[in-house]
Amino acid sequence: MKPTPGNVCLSVFICGLPLLVSAQETPEFTIHSSVERVLLDVSVKDARGGFIRGLGKDNFRIFEDGKPQEVSEFAAGDIPVTVGIVVDQSWSMAPKQTEVLTAALTFARESNPRDEMFVIHFNEKVTRGLPKQVLFTDNLEMLRSALLAGIPEGRTALYDAIVDALKQLDEGRQALKTLVLITDGGDNVSKHTRADVLRLTEETSATIYTVGVFDENDPDRNPRLLRKLAEISGGVAFFPGKLDDVVPICRGIAKDIRNRYVVGYTPHSGTGMESIRHIGVQVRASGHGRLIARTRASYLYTPATEAARR
Repeated sequence: MKPTPGNVCLSVFICGLPLLVSAQETPEFTIHSSVERVLLDVSVKDARGGFIRGLGKDNFRIFEDGKPQEVSEFAAGDIPVTVGIVVDQSWSMAPKQTEVLTAALTFARESNPRDEMFVIHFNEKVTRGLPKQVLFTDNLEMLRSALLAGIPEGRTALYDAIVDALKQLDEGRQALKTLVLITDGGDNVSKHTRADVLRLTEETSATIYTVGVFDENDPDRNPRLLRKLAEISGGVAFFPGKLDDVVPICRGIAKDIRNRYVVGYTPHSGTGMESIRHIGVQVRASGHGRLIARTRASYLYTPATEAARR
């Protein structure tokens, strides 16, 4: 994300986008050039995997490169998000299409009705599923038509699809961004590289959930990339043992998105050089035992933010 006059974008910064920070503040805010904040999308579960609701700001501790940070922003609840559903439509997906599309539509139905969504299909080309003039929609019938528009054929431009989807997410009006990627293989035709995809994942604020519906004998299968995307961004990588599992997985992803917290802090400026900064979040609450927080593992700090402030 590039800085614009009067605003600062620092990798996972949200600039001029709506986010309900507290009941006393307006739903619209702008991060001005004198302020820098990192906003984290955090999922909190107990040791048995149950979602923990009702936590407050004081329950969270944030660390950047091992150093504690003051929590300056906090939001909880079913906050609407901008979501991209990215579906592999290469030839090898043809036998799996019914289950995958059913799962994707289930995800859309189970999501917050105020979410804005788009659909991207990819094989040798990357194609937007919605009509040309529609970037996002909350209309289920329109999303259904968009999902059904893909035709399985050709090879797999996975990297190109991820890059295009992350860029379209940046155009969304919601502060929180999420990608749901369903694929059965690696990449064999993209113009972009694996390094391009990983760098952009570090630069953006998106949380990425991946669903790898691999064939055991597929030479292009690349579970390591799907795990890496989820690890960096604070999402989850799923590898269902059978196709019937894809629908409940997508239902679970929708539930996870609707039960997250937003916590923010002001990072130190450091040397002003571009660097990867690592993030850790701890959550403690009386009566809950051990709690597990999942969020973005790192982000790319760029000196462009320092230049924008001067």
